[in-house]
Amino acid sequence: MCRAIAKMPNNYAVEGTMARTVGIGIQDFDKIITSNFFYIDKTSFIKEWWESGDSVTLITRPRRFGKTLNLNMLNYFFSVEHADRGDLFEHLSIWEEEKYRKLQGTYPVINLTFADVKSRSFESVKKEIYLLLVNLYEKNRFMLESDLFTEVEKELYNAVSMDMDEVIAAKAIQRMCDYMYRYYGKKVIVLLDEYDTPMQESYVSGFWEEMVAFIRS
Repeated sequence: MCRAIAKMPNNYAVEGTMARTVGIGIQDFDKIITSNFFYIDKTSFIKEWWESGDSVTLITRPRRFGKTLNLNMLNYFFSVEHADRGDLFEHLSIWEEEKYRKLQGTYPVINLTFADVKSRSFESVKKEIYLLLVNLYEKNRFMLESDLFTEVEKELYNAVSMDMDEVIAAKAIQRMCDYMYRYYGKKVIVLLDEYDTPMQESYVSGFWEEMVAFIRS
């Protein structure tokens, strides 16, 4: 019940010739568009990816290649949280097709970044990941007010905490996909950014084996 994507490619199509400020390091699509900063229109990737029909997409590109910005752009395009932000895309290529205008802001999206998970011990890294999961669950707690979930499911929802068992953590994203699917009636788009960061830290700091087992689950 999920469609997942990690990192994104960049399809360059320069628009216009008017000189604009280049916002170095800005990874917020909303800020770039509303501040009229220089932006290379990559929204055609939305159509390319959507029509590919892939269940999982993995994109690897060099640093500073715009992967995080593209993920942020996808979140603004698809997420029900941004259902009223079609204005961000009105002058971009994706808005030329009515089919995609109707898609904007209509899907449940889980958007997670592991960019700041950089602790030097396995337990600390695990806690940082737990915090991401706890924040995700707290953000969507309003769903529990519906009558879609059993008491057991509500107990499992509430079991996602900083003190949760690894088994609960390992299934947390999968279960959230299920909860959101039932609440919104649509499959969930999962955007994962920088998921390799904790792996790099574990290799450097000497807890690679523990981290591999945890992340794999």
